[in-house]
Amino acid sequence: MSVPSFPRCLAALLYELLLLLAVLAVGLLLPYILLGALANVAAAPWVQRAHFFLLLGLYFIGFWLHGGQTLAMKTWRIRLADKDGGPLRPLQALLRYLAAWPSVCLGIGLLWRFVDPDRQFLHDRIAGTRLEDVKK
Repeated sequence: MSVPSFPRCLAALLYELLLLLAVLAVGLLLPYILLGALANVAAAPWVQRAHFFLLLGLYFIGFWLHGGQTLAMKTWRIRLADKDGGPLRPLQALLRYLAAWPSVCLGIGLLWRFVDPDRQFLHDRIAGTRLEDVKK
């Protein structure tokens, strides 16, 4: 299978950010607003950060394990597979999620694609995964 172009991957990433706003609004903000309004209690900052990290982990790992595509990846016809083209194993999905944080946030993993012989991101190389084009 062919590798999706960098602009398509970037477009999918930007679209993913928009979708994550909705996920975070419902899964993160709403519970804390209700907790504050009904019980007049505020969660500790470390609880909020852990909740944020786990919520995003459930979103990404869940979609990657069930079809290899998040909502944005489906829209842009990009699929995540293991290095042989098969479905991801749970440990692979977890490793990719953990490696993607520094890779994407620092930008190093995105730039890695330009020197990688298979044009994969650093977190894909670490997890033994790859992005593929999905035919129509």
